[in-house]
Amino acid sequence: MMTDWRTVAVTPDATLGDAIRRIDESAQQMAVVVDREDKLVGMVTDGDVRRALLRGLHMDAPVVQVMNAQPRSLPIGASRAAQIAEMQQASIRQLPLLDERGRICALSTLIEQLAPPRRDNLVVLMAGGLGSRLAPLTDDCPKPMLAVGNQPLLQTILENFIAEGFHRFAFSVNYLSEKVEQHFGNGTAWNVSIDYIHEAKRLGTAGALSLLPDRPESPIVVMNGDLLTKVSFTQMLEFHEHYGADGTMGVRDFEFQVPYGVVTTDAHRIVRVEEKPVQRFFVNAGMYVLSPEAVNMIPADTFYDMPALFSTMLENGRETAVFPVREYWLDIGHIADYQRANGEFSEVFR
Repeated sequence: MMTDWRTVAVTPDATLGDAIRRIDESAQQMAVVVDREDKLVGMVTDGDVRRALLRGLHMDAPVVQVMNAQPRSLPIGASRAAQIAEMQQASIRQLPLLDERGRICALSTLIEQLAPPRRDNLVVLMAGGLGSRLAPLTDDCPKPMLAVGNQPLLQTILENFIAEGFHRFAFSVNYLSEKVEQHFGNGTAWNVSIDYIHEAKRLGTAGALSLLPDRPESPIVVMNGDLLTKVSFTQMLEFHEHYGADGTMGVRDFEFQVPYGVVTTDAHRIVRVEEKPVQRFFVNAGMYVLSPEAVNMIPADTFYDMPALFSTMLENGRETAVFPVREYWLDIGHIADYQRANGEFSEVFR
């Protein structure tokens, strides 16, 4: 499969933000860096971008600080079999094809990228919250069933997972659970399997997993049912497996500007005065990948939130990871968030 390499090209003087926009505009999860003569200078993948964000680089950082300066490539005359073998051997999805002067002529892409493989990982969607902050909208409708665009929010979440090849789902339900079950049934309308975890009492974002009828044998994906996002959970799973983590938490970059001058002191002396500094944090984005071992750490029939589970993993020396979510993400927790979701839905999810 060939694609027009110019649709994913940036120049060496581009910024990290330029590369991210190019990556997001294409379906390739990467960008090529080329000079004025179309010579290949480097490549930037989605993983490179996320690692750069974890290092604290900002959007105006030069792309050359992020790119792989020695990407894999083959001559333009290489056979299709050679191209596929090269990509499979290097575990990459895109391969630049160059002429004798090192100029990029085409971009070879694995066919598998166009048709996502069937993924057997269980997806657990937390859909049992009261949604009190959205009252009166949630007086007779569970929050995940509120209409966003032309369908319930939970249906959009489900269909986004299905588009990535996931087919095994469990909905954790409590408040007005019958409305969720009546709409989705066992999932046959979507050609997937949907089971239900019934919380007789509130168990928190992790405690409900103790009610799973079968212990998972592979990593599971857990997501709050009040999120609207374009994140790739395939990439999140691959990230989790790459780092050998027991628990991976999706995080968002959050900036807060202190509205005053901040004074740093040493006893009675002023060391530094910083006017209205910006504090930058990673905050929990409400999406997780958990290993079977992590699920086994969750106590039965006990209120237990995800932060408590990650604290337990850290205390026991388990490997944990953070997955920076840079895609569209919105937590629908207040009326203003719900109105924003409806205003942006047609543009983001068209």
